[in-house]
Amino acid sequence: MAGPRGETGRWALLEHDADIGLRAEAATREALFELMGEALTAVVTSPAAVQTQTEVTIRCQAPDDAMLMVDWLNALIYAMATRRMLFGAWHVVLDGGALTARVGGEVVDRARHRPAVEIKGATYTDLAVGRTPGGLWRARCVVDV
Repeated sequence: MAGPRGETGRWALLEHDADIGLRAEAATREALFELMGEALTAVVTSPAAVQTQTEVTIRCQAPDDAMLMVDWLNALIYAMATRRMLFGAWHVVLDGGALTARVGGEVVDRARHRPAVEIKGATYTDLAVGRTPGGLWRARCVVDV
């Protein structure tokens, strides 16, 4: 078969199962961001298995809640990767488009945490953050593993 430039070859589209969707619902914006942090940890291990031995401060800013959610999740992923930590406690403070969080966790203990996957990053796939008609805050985001 000849390709677009007359070259012989083939290509195909493949289904890929390297994504996991996160969803959360909460009464406040802050709680929503905290729950999405917990959901992120749950992709790797049980959040209840993570002890708070070290506290890390994370800051990010974005023009809207959806972009802020991606920045927040990617900041957590970066902290997890560079510090070789998992987080099990989150305290988020929001001021408009600025987020400041204190997250507590510990260095990964492979025997105890038994990490399932390594998260590469939060994506814009299926990204949504907003309020429901009932007033709850709801978020969705897909992470690449």
